[in-house]
Amino acid sequence: MTFDRRTVNALLAGLPLAGALPAAFAQANKKTVVLGMVLEPTTLDPTTAAAAAIGEIVHYNILEGLTKIGMDGAVTPLLAESWEAAPDGKSYTFKLRKGVVFSDGSPFDSAAVKFSFERAKADGSTNKAKKAVFDNISSVAAYDPHTVILTLNAADATMPFRLGENTAVILHPNSVASAATKPVGTGAFTLESWAKGSAVTLVKNPKFRDAAKVKLEKVTFRFINDPAAAVAALLAGDIDGMPRFAAFQAIKQFQDDKRFTVEIGSTAGKGLVAINNRKKPFDDVRVRRAITHAIDRKAFIDGVQEGLGRPIGSHFAPTDAGYVDLTSMYPYDPEKAKALLKEAGITTPLNVTLTLPPPPYARKGGEVVAAMLAKVGIVAKIENVEWAQWLSGPFKGNFDLTIINHVEPLDYATAYADPKYYFGYDNPKFRTLVTTLAATSNPKEKARLWGAIQRQLAEDAVNAWVWNPAQVAVAKKGLKGLWNSSPIFANDMANVSWVAAK
Repeated sequence: MTFDRRTVNALLAGLPLAGALPAAFAQANKKTVVLGMVLEPTTLDPTTAAAAAIGEIVHYNILEGLTKIGMDGAVTPLLAESWEAAPDGKSYTFKLRKGVVFSDGSPFDSAAVKFSFERAKADGSTNKAKKAVFDNISSVAAYDPHTVILTLNAADATMPFRLGENTAVILHPNSVASAATKPVGTGAFTLESWAKGSAVTLVKNPKFRDAAKVKLEKVTFRFINDPAAAVAALLAGDIDGMPRFAAFQAIKQFQDDKRFTVEIGSTAGKGLVAINNRKKPFDDVRVRRAITHAIDRKAFIDGVQEGLGRPIGSHFAPTDAGYVDLTSMYPYDPEKAKALLKEAGITTPLNVTLTLPPPPYARKGGEVVAAMLAKVGIVAKIENVEWAQWLSGPFKGNFDLTIINHVEPLDYATAYADPKYYFGYDNPKFRTLVTTLAATSNPKEKARLWGAIQRQLAEDAVNAWVWNPAQVAVAKKGLKGLWNSSPIFANDMANVSWVAAK
């Protein structure tokens, strides 16, 4: 680009320029952003509740952990500047970053880490990772203000990764009582407001250690669970982007619109028809297998996800370490499904309730799944619920069938080693596999055990696994730094900025 003398003089004098140039500069200097989210969390404390929507707002923004999981899935230092594992894998020593303070001015130190982790493993803890991660920590030692030593009951090579998930964020003891509505952390932003049912707004944290590098002054997350409304909000400029855009049928429209960028990436999601293993007749594996045979994965992905996804046959995503493709165990076979129901002594029609949370994959997918089940004699009454109702209903074990996307990576232990988890899977053999894997460091043996875990879940047909979703990020041109893949559900807004749109 070249400038005439008049333009150069105007630039040097700080005067506005004519034409398109001021708009480009204005965008590059813009300090606010409004993003759309499908679900509104019921709390802002990820250490007490399971919803991924919590992490989308607070993780890396308000609350941080010892490690960080990047968009590519790599683990890097965050509040810990380094760590070292003992040769037997049963202890980790973390060296903490110095000069870090919470947004209320309290110092971040080993005492805060010790408090947070002991709270997560305490009796009565509702931390989703309690059984899979924190119960394996036998002790947390604050060796000095900037050194923490974790001693484990069993070796766990995934510990640095686990400590980068939102369940392991560090809270200051003084802030815990109000963390659900006013979380206080060490991150680049603080909570300005939460307008229930509408939006959460964050503002830049002046006490953040790298505040000078953070370009945004304000970030607003607006909750829009209706796909048509999300499309309208983007087109009208009411929101600047949607990192996890759910209106897949509108993707081409945005790809053809020069005002937007569309990026398609991967996730660690496992989309499934969850089955209540505690309830009759679903406590019979033949019924669960019949449900799986009744579902045409490809038709679901094509019809509900616009083809953006991959079929899966167990509770692992293709991006997970040790993934094995087990879709051939239960191919789409309505006649086999009918035979299994008959073998189980089921008189059809079998009337069930299919409870659907707000995301489009569930609402639209529910209609598709219900039609498939009807072909084998299972009549699914659809019950649409809001997110809070889903968390207090199906997630508490009160359901027949539901459709949900489990987004956490390698969450097989959390979801299936706990008989109290919402679909009620109780298999000692499976729990032994999980325990053995946790204590294994040999790569070949780990791969074998990962495969055995997936096969055991598939053999027991705990749920009907359907698809691994792709991630679609739609944003205005010039908005840079949004994640286009999600190994975990997070929006790292400290690295988001506006640049001049071309």
